[in-house]
Amino acid sequence: MKKSTIIILTVLIALAGLSIYIYKSKGKTSTIDKEASSFKYKDTASIDKIFLADKDGGQVLVEKKEGRWILNGKHNVRPDVIELLLYTIASVEVRSPVSKNGKNSVIKIMSSKSTKIEIYSKGEKVKQYFVGHPTQDHFGTYMILTNLETGENYEEPFITHIPGFDGFLSTRYNTAEIDWRDRLLINYRPPQIKQIKLELHEMPDSSFIVDLFSMQRFGLKTKKGSLPYDEASMKQYIAYFQNVNCEFVLDKKDRLVDSLSKSAVPFATLTITDRNDKNNVCEFFHKQVVPGKNEEYGINYKYDPDRLFVKYNDGKEYGVAQFYVFGKILQTYRYFLPQK
Repeated sequence: MKKSTIIILTVLIALAGLSIYIYKSKGKTSTIDKEASSFKYKDTASIDKIFLADKDGGQVLVEKKEGRWILNGKHNVRPDVIELLLYTIASVEVRSPVSKNGKNSVIKIMSSKSTKIEIYSKGEKVKQYFVGHPTQDHFGTYMILTNLETGENYEEPFITHIPGFDGFLSTRYNTAEIDWRDRLLINYRPPQIKQIKLELHEMPDSSFIVDLFSMQRFGLKTKKGSLPYDEASMKQYIAYFQNVNCEFVLDKKDRLVDSLSKSAVPFATLTITDRNDKNNVCEFFHKQVVPGKNEEYGINYKYDPDRLFVKYNDGKEYGVAQFYVFGKILQTYRYFLPQK
């Protein structure tokens, strides 16, 4: 082979290698620093603590203890809220870097309005970043990652998203304690219940007590004494006491809670006694009808037909509940009577 041919082949091979390198480099988002854009943390099963704090002083600390998530050391966490946040932590990706022209503006806004998230695994902080405002098209969210080694934020903000989801992510990093609170009021498997007592204060003669001697033998009592019952209706009613939630929890600082605690009179009181003789008491209060609802339904309701207030957790908490959920529980003794 001639020397000139060898030289030509060498040059061609070098050019081919350079072309492949350039092509592969273009295939990557070369403008994105991997370290500064690694928001995702896939191993959510190992996460045992998450701390959220916004610029307005709102803070939320959720910790996993004995398989349960605890909010600020005192409340159970809503399962759907923590599941959504963990999914977001594991799925968030960079959509694109912020343009040079928009960088300063984004950083300025985030310096006054953003939420910090700290993620811990086995007691060690494994991720920290700041969640900012949505993009103009509302399909992305601005975020800035923190360098855990230095404790300083990286200089570059990024536009993030979850592939396949059209929307922004900032609302998932919620710092309002009330939105994290578990809304579960009642949750008993039938064998756990010893007695159900429903006092209907506006119709005292319709109140009743259900005793569960076994899952095949029950008792129904009113002021008039023991009554016969339909077994199928009895079993169905007892099954209603699993996974019963209020619609939302009322903040103790709400003036409505102050009014309810001082002057409101319950129209019904439900007492559930478990096999350990522990009582779970819920008190129910009428809610004033919403303006326009009477016109909508064509009926002159005295109280809201859709919602009511409930007092629970040893009288410490108040919530708003739906009649759709609690109506089947707030029965009279006639519900159990044998069909003629």
